[in-house]
Amino acid sequence: MSTITSTAPATTADRAPRRGLVNLAYLQIELRRLLRNRRTLIFALIMPPVFFLLFGTVQEYKTKSVGYANITAWIMVSMALYGAMLATTSGGASVSIERSQGWTRQLRLTPLRPASYVFTKVVSAMVLGLASVLVTTTVGLVEGAKPLGLHPSMDGQWGRIAAATALAWVCSAVFAAFGLFMGYLLPSENVMQVLGPILALLAFAGGLFVPLGTGLFATIAKFIPTYGVAQLARWPLTGTGGGSDIDTGNLALAVLNVVVWATIFTVGAAWRFRKDTARV
Repeated sequence: MSTITSTAPATTADRAPRRGLVNLAYLQIELRRLLRNRRTLIFALIMPPVFFLLFGTVQEYKTKSVGYANITAWIMVSMALYGAMLATTSGGASVSIERSQGWTRQLRLTPLRPASYVFTKVVSAMVLGLASVLVTTTVGLVEGAKPLGLHPSMDGQWGRIAAATALAWVCSAVFAAFGLFMGYLLPSENVMQVLGPILALLAFAGGLFVPLGTGLFATIAKFIPTYGVAQLARWPLTGTGGGSDIDTGNLALAVLNVVVWATIFTVGAAWRFRKDTARV
């Protein structure tokens, strides 16, 4: 007599979203996916140190002070921040491709919580951003970035360089939110081909690549998303004036700029995320 084995249908509890924001299995998948994306790795890990080598290794920059460090260190932190911006934006904007391929719809059939999906995107983007900062900083230190104070008591303050590079990474979280917002907003599968030039323009306009100086352009720059993160990341090196001939900005204004733009991008990403997950 044969027996028939039946498989019980999945219950509501089986399909219930798992608690907690961290899903280690999905995080590992996301990190592997990022590491396999050659274009992202080139933009995040190769371009920033190459730009630093092109513009930051002039011999005069290694001996000229910019407050508490030499100009080479100033450029190193700027390029590290730019690389982190590219990395985190790319990680966040990848939702655009996943939406077009139907991957996000598939994930809705799993126990993975929508909040966990977004959180994993941000974490993986920040991991790639950290890698970009570490690579650029390592190249910068090898090529002569170092403390170079205006007074003997300022010499040897390597902690300021460490703080600046750490801030460059932390501030790049603003652009993880920017990438998520754009990823949900833009339908293009080549979203980074659109956002790449935009980030470059924002970097120039916000004073990330060159000192702002004074005048109308410097005033307009204070409203650009990259202004706050650039000034805040370099603050440990430039300090309050420090006798430097490079614009140190205003710390309070830089913090306000970061908070405002982070809020705008986060609210925008949450808005688009809710509209996307509401679709049947």
